[in-house]
Amino acid sequence: MITVQTHHGFYCVKFEPFERSDFFTITDAHVAKLYPNLRVDLILEPGESSKDFVHYQQVIAALADARVQRKSTVVALGGGVIGDLVGFAAATYMRGIRFIQVPTTLLAQVDSSVGGKVGIDLPQGKNLVGAFYPPCEVIVDTRFIQSLPLREFRCGLAEVLKYGLILDQELWNQLIASPLTALSTELSSVIERCIRLKADVVESDEFETKGERAKLNFGHTVGHAIEVRTGYEKYTHGEAISLGMVAESWIAEKMGIAKRGLSEAIQTGLVQNGLPVRGLLGGNPSDLVQSMKLDKKSENGTLVMSLVTDIGTCELVKDVPESVVVEVLSEMSDDAGM
Repeated sequence: MITVQTHHGFYCVKFEPFERSDFFTITDAHVAKLYPNLRVDLILEPGESSKDFVHYQQVIAALADARVQRKSTVVALGGGVIGDLVGFAAATYMRGIRFIQVPTTLLAQVDSSVGGKVGIDLPQGKNLVGAFYPPCEVIVDTRFIQSLPLREFRCGLAEVLKYGLILDQELWNQLIASPLTALSTELSSVIERCIRLKADVVESDEFETKGERAKLNFGHTVGHAIEVRTGYEKYTHGEAISLGMVAESWIAEKMGIAKRGLSEAIQTGLVQNGLPVRGLLGGNPSDLVQSMKLDKKSENGTLVMSLVTDIGTCELVKDVPESVVVEVLSEMSDDAGM
């Protein structure tokens, strides 16, 4: 059972009780530089390129060299990359040791730290190696958000907006009427709201076997393919997901699942929040489709997507026509045919 305790902008998302023990803290160079007084045992290079087997081996070796025991607790202090990588190391070191997530980015606070998905990337696709391994606690301190560059804050906004689009029309309307900033008085309440929305979905389908949890992936089928095809360098995760949400809402319209004008409304809201709605997507749309077929929702080589049917509602759709996907990507891409 997930509980969320609130203390004036400080949230503790508890998954299970545990005894306090010795801690091994891992972060990246960005966080270590911003908070030099924090005790850290291992500092990794920042960025998606660290979420691979080489850095996974580095983490495992560091745990072994420090003689971390099964009753020890690993602390993942950082954004989504650190949380995913360290969580996967915790899931596999000595067949599983406890770990705590302390997310320092808006994206990690509202999304990747809650839900228990951990893993690393392969050259062929994102998060293709991993596990369901929930932390004992997620400790969210909104003061970390104030140190984020504007682009990284907007990266997290993409996931916040996603919750509004798939689950909470009122939240979407609120964010469109008054775009969120790092200094907004309602920031803490929005973060808590997103945590609760995700926690409710995760509790109903923890291991993604019923199709409910997969709905959280709106924008991610296309977005992850864009990240892979652009080498994780052109866009932040949130920017790629923004492009993915535009594409997938347009696909829903062309399939007759969503009402006409939905994609345009979504684009307007994303632009208001400083997020991209078209651009260089990474080459030929047909190549992007091939990357999408490695998506974990894909079944027998067919495309499966979470598609918004109206603001605040979505459904998991199987056998999405490749021709429709290629058509949409061709129309919104600045590099189709390259």
